[in-house]
Amino acid sequence: MKFIRTVWGRERGRWAGDQLTPSQAVVYDRMRDLFEVGEYEEAEAGARALAAAPRHFWDRGPVVEWLGKALATAAAIAHGRGAEVLAELESLIADLERTTGTGRVLLLEVRVNRVVVLVEQKRYTEAEAEADGILRATTRLAHLTKVWDIELTTLVNLAAALCGQGRYEEAEAIARGNLPRADMAAVLQRVLVRSLNGQGRYEEALAEARRLTPDRVRAASGAQDIGAATALYGLGRRSEAETTARQALNACEQFLHPIHPRTQEARTLLGRITAADPLA
Repeated sequence: MKFIRTVWGRERGRWAGDQLTPSQAVVYDRMRDLFEVGEYEEAEAGARALAAAPRHFWDRGPVVEWLGKALATAAAIAHGRGAEVLAELESLIADLERTTGTGRVLLLEVRVNRVVVLVEQKRYTEAEAEADGILRATTRLAHLTKVWDIELTTLVNLAAALCGQGRYEEAEAIARGNLPRADMAAVLQRVLVRSLNGQGRYEEALAEARRLTPDRVRAASGAQDIGAATALYGLGRRSEAETTARQALNACEQFLHPIHPRTQEARTLLGRITAADPLA
């Protein structure tokens, strides 16, 4: 389970607010709110309109465009269209390299989302390298602004990249080591479930999956059931595994874009379960 940065959190909104007119700030906050409740299509469209709006003489550089593009790409990734916006992310990162001070945090937000896309594309070693770079950068910025949330988000995505490389023990260590301080404990627990499944520790994985509170975040649709179904299949409980995998696929198809990587993951898992069961 990857975690997407909800671009430019409110605790750092003062910097952004200083760069936006009151009307721009209202639009931006509305699009952020739509993002947070899972209205990704509308949030992306509004953020792109904000980014494309003509500049005025009182605008302070390209900050409005940067914020709009950052939020638009985050919404596209959450919806499942990360591959479509990877080139845009990389272009935006190049532009944001010009920022200084607390403005560098926006650069890190966008780099975190690039890690998400790299993991989804199974470019795990690149994702790991990028995550390592972000963690080094957060250390350099810690004296200027609060960056613990970016650090934690990066660790979640680093663990996902390690799982992709079969380094499940390392991913488990990251998940367990950060659970006590995690505002995003549910995301770390899902990474923990994946790492335990990868090690064949299915009883533990199933117990962790069942401890999870169902996540109401649209971007997480199907993730919990995929972890549980994988554990059930590993335990030989095929009927339960099939039912749970179908629940995962239904959730993905209902709430995510058709090309979302998790939809294919759920479909592949269900196919593996049913192929192994001649009565299915």
